[in-house]
Amino acid sequence: MAPLPPLSEKEAFELVRAAAAVRANAHAPYSQFQVGAALLTSSGRVFVGCNVENASYGLSLCAERSAIVSAVAAGERAFRAIAVVGGSGQIATPCGACRQFMVEFTPEMEVLLAAPEALDAITRSTAAQLLPDYFVFRKGA
Repeated sequence: MAPLPPLSEKEAFELVRAAAAVRANAHAPYSQFQVGAALLTSSGRVFVGCNVENASYGLSLCAERSAIVSAVAAGERAFRAIAVVGGSGQIATPCGACRQFMVEFTPEMEVLLAAPEALDAITRSTAAQLLPDYFVFRKGA
């Protein structure tokens, strides 16, 4: 697959704003660490997600996986970019599970990270750059 073109500054900011808006819906009564994500599909649709904690921490769901699961449930499988806004005072990078979830679908998707207090200071990467040598299932290997 050909590399995806990076989002324009305007497109990136709009996706980050969508992630920041959904962050307010996070259910984080234990950590108080609210995270929002906005996923742009290759078809142009945007799906949002927020972290949802559970008293049994292993059952908690990160914002990034929440957005991806929503997109997959709607029939989308190819993603152009994901924006993640979380933490306080600094960017929150996706956890390892979310990174593997991203590369499962589109390793070259752009990953935009911003702190809630500085939405215009966007750090850019790709899913594959965040998780080099990621796991790929090879049947019969």
